[in-house]
Amino acid sequence: MVEIERKFLVVSNDFVKESFSKKRIVQAYLSSNPERTVRIRIKGDKGFITIKGRSNALGTTRLEWEREISLVEAETLLTICESGKIDKIRYEIKVGDHIYEVDIFSGENDGLIIAEIELQSENEAFEKPKWLGEEVTNDERYYNAYLSKNPFSSW
Repeated sequence: MVEIERKFLVVSNDFVKESFSKKRIVQAYLSSNPERTVRIRIKGDKGFITIKGRSNALGTTRLEWEREISLVEAETLLTICESGKIDKIRYEIKVGDHIYEVDIFSGENDGLIIAEIELQSENEAFEKPKWLGEEVTNDERYYNAYLSKNPFSSW
């Protein structure tokens, strides 16, 4: 139930040709409180509810609990979420022993591209592809819950 993740800006679209998966994600928050975010997500044709705790000081580690729910349940719960939906296309790319998830945001977050990598430990080594840019792991502006309230277009 612990997520260890690092986030990076992406400097080119070269990752697209390397991807093995592409899905649209729409999500919103029942609670965007940083102490405990509660997210409803539709990824492709599946629904999910996710609860995340506050990140540690480095921004890399936090509690995460996620369960699949029906698509109908997810669609219904999205109607009562806080304002500010996130809409993005997620690509998955295998690099070395890891999978990067690269999100191309649309709507009010258009122009933002973020890559995330999940790790087994905070100090785990991983390969950095050439399309990876500045690390933004500890910058809360790049958290989806923040982006739902303070879209990239308003920065």
